[in-house]
Amino acid sequence: MLSPKAQLRRDGFTFKEFFVAHDRCAMKVGTDGVMLGAWLPVARARHVLDIGTGSGLLALMLAQRTPAQAVIDAVELDAQAAAQAQENAQASPWAQRIHIHHADIRQWSQQTTVRYDLIVSNPPYYDEGVKCATPERDRARYTTTLDHQALLETAAMLITEEGYFCVVLPIETGESFTQKAQRLGWHLRLRTDVSETDSRLPHRVLLAFSPKAGEVFLDRLVIRGPDQRYSQSYTALTQAFYLFM
Repeated sequence: MLSPKAQLRRDGFTFKEFFVAHDRCAMKVGTDGVMLGAWLPVARARHVLDIGTGSGLLALMLAQRTPAQAVIDAVELDAQAAAQAQENAQASPWAQRIHIHHADIRQWSQQTTVRYDLIVSNPPYYDEGVKCATPERDRARYTTTLDHQALLETAAMLITEEGYFCVVLPIETGESFTQKAQRLGWHLRLRTDVSETDSRLPHRVLLAFSPKAGEVFLDRLVIRGPDQRYSQSYTALTQAFYLFM
């Protein structure tokens, strides 16, 4: 759960440098997205793609973290979410650098000629299960409209040779996702296992793949210390964004 101290408006979430309205989006701003956005390897990123941008959270975090010449394309299938992402981008300091596209990524990928140094996605986690309250929530939660195989194949079409494709997933889903990626020729380059506290097993994993083989970096992130306050490592990772850090 994100701290209520930063929730200054009821229709969204206020960060240090931007606001994300998410009342028209199926998936709200959450810890997974914030972790991924703060963790992404952006050192050489000049062309960035956010697949399934939702409210535009990752696109906005990437705009804050990348140089002024970096351009961010953000693709979203749901019309209401895409419209809200567009509004969020336009209200941010980086309106000229973020381009929101209301489209199916599989069709959109056939039309673009750009190749990306960094591709990111906070993808649906689960195979189809119990129906949610709305079709929009179904699409955001389940892999019915873009399964992980299709996501990996699409990213492979759009990535540069030395680029990174990054996701956040539940730990068990991350294992199967990694196996699918490696079968398609992706190489795991970065992996961070995430635990709520030091005494708990990891429940999330941050993954970065590249078409190019190389050294693999593995580490662990603990969100909260024994006192239930954010740990030093989580604070260091996210302090550029959270108002209360």
